[in-house]
Amino acid sequence: MARLTDDVRRIRGIGEKRAEALGRLGIHTLFDLISFFPRRYEDRTAVRLISETRDGESVCISAVVADEPRLERIRRGLELVRFQAADESGLVNITYFNQPYMRRQLHRGDCCRFYGRVELRGRSRSMANPVCEREGIAPADSVTGRIVPVYRLTSGLNQKTLMQTVRQGLDALQVEEFLPPEFASRFPDIRTAYESIHFPGSWEELQQARNRFVFEELFLLCCALGRKRRAAKSGVRIPPADFSEFYAALPFRPTAAQRRAVEEASADLSSGSQMNRLLQGDVGSGKTLVAAALIWQCFRAGFVSAFMAPTEILAEQHFQTLSGFLSPFGLRCGLLTGSRRASEKTSLREALRNRELDLVIGTHALLSLEIPDLALAVTDEQHRFGVEQRASLVHADAGLNPHVFVMSATPIPRTLALIIYGDLDVSILDERPPGREKVDTYCVGTAYHSRLLAFIRRLCAEGRQVFVVCPKVEEEEGSEENADPAEDGLPLSDGPELRSAVEYAAQLQAELPELRIGCLHGLMKADEKDAVMQRMVSGELDLLVSTTVIEVGVDIPNAALMLIENAERFGLSQLHQLRGRVGRGRHKSYCVLVTDHDSEETRARMKILCETEDGFRIAEEDLRLRGPGDFFGSRQHGLPPLHIADLGADTETLAEARSAAERVLAEDPEMQGCPKLCERVELLLSRIDGTLN
Repeated sequence: MARLTDDVRRIRGIGEKRAEALGRLGIHTLFDLISFFPRRYEDRTAVRLISETRDGESVCISAVVADEPRLERIRRGLELVRFQAADESGLVNITYFNQPYMRRQLHRGDCCRFYGRVELRGRSRSMANPVCEREGIAPADSVTGRIVPVYRLTSGLNQKTLMQTVRQGLDALQVEEFLPPEFASRFPDIRTAYESIHFPGSWEELQQARNRFVFEELFLLCCALGRKRRAAKSGVRIPPADFSEFYAALPFRPTAAQRRAVEEASADLSSGSQMNRLLQGDVGSGKTLVAAALIWQCFRAGFVSAFMAPTEILAEQHFQTLSGFLSPFGLRCGLLTGSRRASEKTSLREALRNRELDLVIGTHALLSLEIPDLALAVTDEQHRFGVEQRASLVHADAGLNPHVFVMSATPIPRTLALIIYGDLDVSILDERPPGREKVDTYCVGTAYHSRLLAFIRRLCAEGRQVFVVCPKVEEEEGSEENADPAEDGLPLSDGPELRSAVEYAAQLQAELPELRIGCLHGLMKADEKDAVMQRMVSGELDLLVSTTVIEVGVDIPNAALMLIENAERFGLSQLHQLRGRVGRGRHKSYCVLVTDHDSEETRARMKILCETEDGFRIAEEDLRLRGPGDFFGSRQHGLPPLHIADLGADTETLAEARSAAERVLAEDPEMQGCPKLCERVELLLSRIDGTLN
């Protein structure tokens, strides 16, 4: 009998080419294969009469081929096979695109089942590219008359091949139960669950199997995170501090949330164990002040801190802010970015070696430094860095285990933070510092373009600046990779034309010739981006057309309007982040979401943005509507791959799974009494190690 870790090529018929295609889907072992769950299911159980079918629905019909299929060559690259099929109630016109072999496979009088989407024009019904199989096929081989799994595909694979491969994988494996009996008894046994999740006999069977796998996946993950927590390293002990002296020197009163976060992290610093803490704070909630307090505590104890930001502009911004907070106490700050002259970098390294600096702030250039006596590593917008980069900063001084404090302005629901940030403790800033202006938010269609131009002219005439955000750079971008419109019933068009940042900047410059307009996008080199952004910061630009590279962190108090084109293409949390680029000064600020999409979901999402600036409420809605995979648009955020659990819908199961994992680990920390569970946890840890932070 095959083992879970056996190569998928063990299955007959899978050679190098097919294994390569499976690999693109993340399927390398037999365990990967049987854990590659369908992304949806089609109900082909009920066979309907042709006359009962409705426009736009996908149905299964049993019909006779009424005439001999004919091949029509419309033009080069387009061939059609057409015929009619009939049952006792009526006729349906069937067309296959670029499948000339269907003319040879079907003949007049053949009894077949067809599954596909019905189009109704007047009294005429038609189906394009329906699934077709002859009556009398054995149930095990049939793709009609049953609930059929639909898998995510890649080039070189189709649904039928993948279904057959999964079937072979299940037949080759003897999957052993690993859940402790007290939990396993609540669900179908593991073999039945795998059968039902891939080839369900009923919707009830499918739901029972899904319930098991959701619990199983979250339980394993919580066990793995619990093991990582228990393996926490010792850290340098920083004596507790009385922060009243620090607060007294500030030009404002910290919020209660800021004080609470400082107390939580300060307790970590003095615990003797290495701190791993995430500070979540909405846009403008004052995260930098919390970091400054911790840096001050380390400085008083004679240790050095490092602060890493994702861009040069943000690093310079933090240098100014932190210097303002800390220099009155005699704390010496240094700045290191990639664009600094070689002589400046040499001087900074020398100052660190001679212990003439207490805080060094910079971009990833910090990773090249040796930092003696480093006790605290702060990372801003930490999901923007690769895991290896963050680890390099933490290990910059081999003599100590520096405390790790990471900050994010992306509010994340607690359920998702548990998974994304693995073994990090979480502090939350849920208060807005006094003086932050509310940003009025509106949603309009493209018909408002001329009125928006007039509004931009008025704001810029008053001396304000404007951001315009587009979701893409060039018109050929944006197609969905490996999408199969025929299979998914998707429209072949992308809907409203996407705004290209480059082209839109040129259009606005023609429409607003009196304004100084710049363009910023992700295909530019880092120094080019910084140069453009610096012009915006210094006031040399009135309007900046950008992709989402301006999403995080940059502080331009003079910016008063954020205009977001094709707003339906962004997640709620991302739109909220973009809105946070304005309203940072004393001027009244606005955010305008432009979309012509009028679907119920789009209207609901835009309404949330217009009604609230509460980032955590927005994050909860974003998670519910879009799922965790779209939260950052990048795999660097540390989200381990979830095969079936939906953190937006399965929050109760997550709570149950976490409680169960804590109970198991409390009774048996090394899982010696559950060797099969331990094996699965170790397998999971080997796969996600380096993705969790």
